Amino acid sequence: MKKYIIPLSLSILAVVTISSCGKGFLDVKPSNATDAGTSVQTAADAKVMINGIMRNMCSSNYYGRNMFMYGDAKGGDLTLYSQGRGSDALYTFNHTANSNSYVGFWSTIYNNILQTNSLIQSIEALQAAGSIENFDSYKGQALTARAMMYFDLVRIYGKTYTDNNSSYGVPLVLTPLNASAQPLRASVAETYTQILKDLTDAAPLLPKTKTNGYLNYYANRALQARVYLTMDQKPEALLAAEDIITNGGYTLYSNANWVSSWSTQFGAESIFELGIFPNESDLGVSSLGFYLRRKGHGNSSALGWFGASDYFLNRLSQDPTDVRWGVMDDDELSTPGSPRLGSCYKYSGSVDLAGDGKATTTAVNIKVIRLSEIYLIAAEAALPTDRLKAVGYLNAIRKRAPALAPATTATINLDMILEEKSKELFAEGARYFDMIRLNRAITFNDEILGITVPTRPKTIDRSFNKSILPIPVDEINANPQIGDQQNEGY
Repeated sequence: MKKYIIPLSLSILAVVTISSCGKGFLDVKPSNATDAGTSVQTAADAKVMINGIMRNMCSSNYYGRNMFMYGDAKGGDLTLYSQGRGSDALYTFNHTANSNSYVGFWSTIYNNILQTNSLIQSIEALQAAGSIENFDSYKGQALTARAMMYFDLVRIYGKTYTDNNSSYGVPLVLTPLNASAQPLRASVAETYTQILKDLTDAAPLLPKTKTNGYLNYYANRALQARVYLTMDQKPEALLAAEDIITNGGYTLYSNANWVSSWSTQFGAESIFELGIFPNESDLGVSSLGFYLRRKGHGNSSALGWFGASDYFLNRLSQDPTDVRWGVMDDDELSTPGSPRLGSCYKYSGSVDLAGDGKATTTAVNIKVIRLSEIYLIAAEAALPTDRLKAVGYLNAIRKRAPALAPATTATINLDMILEEKSKELFAEGARYFDMIRLNRAITFNDEILGITVPTRPKTIDRSFNKSILPIPVDEINANPQIGDQQNEGY
């Protein structure tokens, strides 16, 4: 079935149906309708809306698949085995406003923001009218979700904060729009200001207890840590990370149970995890796990879209006993006597396609934020001022490679932290955003195919104009003024 983008300037005219991850559904009226607020009257109604927002985050256009593949294919940790299988442009950067623009990021995330805005406005109207319902958690989750979505949008479409934060970010839509609205792009700085405002406003509303499948206080703080690190505000990033490490109640997996954690739902490290359920948000042959499997494994439709690059495998090969080899398996380039463990099975549950306890092996939860990432954020944030503290946080993760010598205050450096983050968060979408925010060179493993990629150099940094996506032509056609704000080179 052909899919159509609903431009931001037109999406307010649509009736959007949202459904929960296995919790029912709610039809939401257009946000410019006079009775839009009647959709939410009780805390139970607000929970259904939150379920729908979480469900929409499970889309293949977002955390269900493309967000993680974007981060690792563009970051050089994933490569192509063969051209033409699909999603090549994530690796080749063959993007224009008219083709391979990955419009799904724009349409899916903005449509979800519009639903989030509707929920926030409804809650505020009910509170102003004197409602005795307790909406705090739902408003806090909505604000945190909106911050997360704007953070992802501005990293995909805008220059990194430390590069040029007066350049174009993304349109900031914070309330339901009227039918004639054609919002334009705010600056990168303005976008980050709003992200931090939403996070700060939300934090005191959220529970500190673990809430499986939902956003809690510590998920909010984890997002703060990501945002502050991206802004190069290291003291604030460290403060947020240490709040989670000290007070959150989450624990790192031991080496003995790290591999099995991928077949476990809502484990001890999981700070924010999206529930994927059969017959609801299971993407099947379009799922993240399916795209990362070896060609033909378990299903002839598995094409082996992406696999580990030589650069990543060389990194992991520093220690053959590294426990993280346990989620890697033979890829299609393996030959008898010469295995190549380039297929990642995190999102299949195990190399044996165990799943995570549900009826299908593709309905595997998406672990969006894990405690191990927070330790590595803390290590990077502490490095300039407290090398001993940075060493402690790094070694807590580095011990997953027991044959490697622990870092010391004399040996630790930023490259070591980034290397560890690549190994720990492989196929979790972090690599590209780390390399771009730090303006590190990214080199692509084109040799694995022996191909020439005319749409990008073999090595790029953030000066490459296609390091961010174009505003989709559908949005420009509906909102011509935003065409004057198109990203450079498109």
